[in-house]
Amino acid sequence: MTPSALRPSISSLFLLTISLFSIVSTALKFDIAAQQRGHRQRCIRNFVAKDTLVVVTATVSGVKGDGQQVNIHIRDAVGNEYGRPKDVVGEARMAFTPHADSAFDVCFENNIADGRHAGLTRSVELDVDIGADARDWSAIQAAEKLKPVEIELRRIEEVVSEIVNQMEYLRTREQKLRDTNESTNERVKYFALAIMATLVGLGGWQVVYLRAYFRSGLDKNVKCVDLGIWN
Repeated sequence: MTPSALRPSISSLFLLTISLFSIVSTALKFDIAAQQRGHRQRCIRNFVAKDTLVVVTATVSGVKGDGQQVNIHIRDAVGNEYGRPKDVVGEARMAFTPHADSAFDVCFENNIADGRHAGLTRSVELDVDIGADARDWSAIQAAEKLKPVEIELRRIEEVVSEIVNQMEYLRTREQKLRDTNESTNERVKYFALAIMATLVGLGGWQVVYLRAYFRSGLDKNVKCVDLGIWN
């Protein structure tokens, strides 16, 4: 099979792989037990680039007034806060755009209310969509009157663009780390040379000082012998 015949197959395989990755659900299901206020939160962390759309969808089981209160707190590693809904029951959707390239946490806490005893739990289903997955493609298709194939190709195009941007970001970070490593090596080299020069200079000074010291002591002894006061 010639290389030209392989190209369509490789392209189709690449598009199919992108589609499969985009179809896979990123939902996370877990139970969170009710505890006294002030206990440690349960957090899920993701990394996102600056100015990238993020949609967080949380579905919490239970009903209000059952002695539990589930609170959600969304914040990034830089210190920015993007949402803090309280007493969440059912589906809660929060959308935000990060102000910097950093990791962000979606934290949950289940507080005991009304003096109830421990042992109560709530089920949480969390879905975090980032970038192209966070956009409402149905609304875009209706607004621009696009065909299903066109909207799918457009979505895949945005996914590929995000992958390229991510690779470029990783390349830039690798270049910065390499430059930092080379700069550190240069500084260590010059620091080692400076230490060696200092040690050599200190050793030479000690030799000169000791020679001068013993020479002065020898001259004093010779003078004492000449004067006849040597015991």
